[in-house]
Amino acid sequence: MELQKTIPLFLLFCCLISTKIFVASTVTCIPSACSTNEPLIRFPFRLRNYQSIDCGFPGFNLFCDASNKTILRLPGEVRIMVQGINYSTQELWLNDPNDCLPQLLLRLNLSSSPFSGVYYQDFTLFNCSVDFTTIKLNPIACLSGLNYTVYATSSMKGFRLLSRPECKLIRAVAVPVQWPFFEQVVSTDLSADIRVTWANPDCRSCESRGGRCSLKRTTFSREIVCENARGVGFPKGARYAIIVGAGVPAMLFLIGFLCFISGRIRSYRRRAQPVLEFSSVVAPQPIAFVGLDESTIESYPKTVLGESRRLPKPDDNICPICLAEYQPKETLRTIPECQHSFHADCIDEWLRLNASCPVCRNSPKYVHAIV
Repeated sequence: MELQKTIPLFLLFCCLISTKIFVASTVTCIPSACSTNEPLIRFPFRLRNYQSIDCGFPGFNLFCDASNKTILRLPGEVRIMVQGINYSTQELWLNDPNDCLPQLLLRLNLSSSPFSGVYYQDFTLFNCSVDFTTIKLNPIACLSGLNYTVYATSSMKGFRLLSRPECKLIRAVAVPVQWPFFEQVVSTDLSADIRVTWANPDCRSCESRGGRCSLKRTTFSREIVCENARGVGFPKGARYAIIVGAGVPAMLFLIGFLCFISGRIRSYRRRAQPVLEFSSVVAPQPIAFVGLDESTIESYPKTVLGESRRLPKPDDNICPICLAEYQPKETLRTIPECQHSFHADCIDEWLRLNASCPVCRNSPKYVHAIV
């Protein structure tokens, strides 16, 4: 009898233990940063000594250096500075914390890391005992010395210029550049940020729906989950079919109803008002648009945004008219009186119709209006 009572209790105890073992838990992680001007760190990245180990994915550990810069460690003891993180496109912008990126590129090997370049371009480095700056070759200052100068080129023209007895070939390097170069570069100092991406974990779909990825851990497994994402709902094609199927009849009904009401009103007015022997016709007045003339608009300064994406005002990274984020090589125009900047095409169209700034509504001191 005692044995018969003991066996069910033992089985219940084992069931409770197994249930507890396989209960999944999600760690609550608070986004962090090395300083106010540094990138925000959240999953899949983890800021060491500030966030739990379950807040990040293996290989995505970051840390803060003595200057509060965000640092990523890559294979080969490469310490590289994180300039920016785009979680929606899963991209990183990196540079050297010691301002000598070419030196890091000679040791950089992303093959054993979670990251890879978005665009690659091959550059060849030469060590020359002669200074070629007189023929407009751009030296790499941080790798050069008193008696030698280092150059980098990705073009055949630059390769031929540097393939001479005074120059020794160092090596060719595949650089993960920010943007693909449609024209080969004769000479560069390779100081611009490099751009890399990661494929796993893939949270782009979750991010596009407004969600955030996190790590759900059990005793025997780990799983990436998407939290706080908007519901998928109907497929896009089905939503379009519903909108067209219901919207077109509703619009036709509304137009017909308005025409019926308008006809009844006109009929009532004809019966209520006496017929006039003389009618006066009022000529329609032209609509006036008051804006700036082309010479005034063209006098406002233009700026071509650099590839490093550093803006004059760090908080001014979105065009207030089209609400699109500024991208490298885009042309910006600034209103001198208030120093507000916009896409040149956006503000030109605005100023042709309006003589005031679309942000502060201040008008220039001297306005040449078009009426």
